[in-house]
Amino acid sequence: MGARDDIQQLGKRIGEAIIGQEGMIERLLLGLLSNGHLLVEGLPGLAKTRAIKSMAKNLDAELSRIQFTPDLLPADITGSEVYFSEGGKGAFQFQEGPIFANLILADEVNRAPAKVQSALLEAMEERQVTIGGKSHTLPDLFLVMATQNPIEQEGTYPLPEAQLDRFLMHIQVDYPDAASEADIMRLVRSEETNAKSNNHANEKLAQDAVFAARKEIAAITVSEAIENYIVALVMATRYPDKVDKDLAKWLQVGVSPRGVIGLDKVSRAHAWLDGRDFVTPDDVQATVHDVFRHRLVLSYEAHAGGTTANQVIDRIVELVAVA
Repeated sequence: MGARDDIQQLGKRIGEAIIGQEGMIERLLLGLLSNGHLLVEGLPGLAKTRAIKSMAKNLDAELSRIQFTPDLLPADITGSEVYFSEGGKGAFQFQEGPIFANLILADEVNRAPAKVQSALLEAMEERQVTIGGKSHTLPDLFLVMATQNPIEQEGTYPLPEAQLDRFLMHIQVDYPDAASEADIMRLVRSEETNAKSNNHANEKLAQDAVFAARKEIAAITVSEAIENYIVALVMATRYPDKVDKDLAKWLQVGVSPRGVIGLDKVSRAHAWLDGRDFVTPDDVQATVHDVFRHRLVLSYEAHAGGTTANQVIDRIVELVAVA
């Protein structure tokens, strides 16, 4: 099988354990293929944790789960130097923290103080941890999926805009439909029934398949017209008064250059998953919400009027013409 078949098979296996959240599964694959990190927002019980666990189960990758709490320390994530004594001689040795895994589930990331969030986000950006003046490189396959609850904000530390910008995509997870809810009940019932008899593990996808897919995605063609379209979408967030008077009222800060890079990466990954070697406007429009959503700073007027980031992006896509 080729790299695309391998990745699609991985998505299919994850889908067997996650019902009614096809969009989240696709974006989890896009994040993996684009070598970026994901911020997933949704109510409790919507299979956010189950999704990353299912990916780890079907991919030859180590999973670490970090439950963020107000008393968490940066060393609890990155690791620290520990003094060991043997034979009358002592020395400090670095003990790796849970960040030294391939897949990281940062559960309820907004429950920890800023210094802890910064330790995680520095590792995400630099792909290394520096302790005691020494740098320790993180694995080549490294994906952070951070979750946060959109409704329970008491006692939380919201991520600043500059740190949100480090995430490639901001994924919003909603309730599954009624038919999916019934399937979820049957799936859990089946898992409970077969828990003891189902001892065989699926063959795991090798990490090399992900790296091979990334090489193919890097070769995807992006025409000048698509490049201009991506730039035009970004510029509409920065200078909304040139596009529409309503946008000018809604937007306070637009998308950063990381948004341009991210939209290009994710659009190419989306085209590759669809079996094409070139990017179309549909690829851009299918991913722009997830790439832009957390990078926009809405005005007070937008918040007061109940205007959401999704509605602002819808308006931008509607008004910006494809080159």
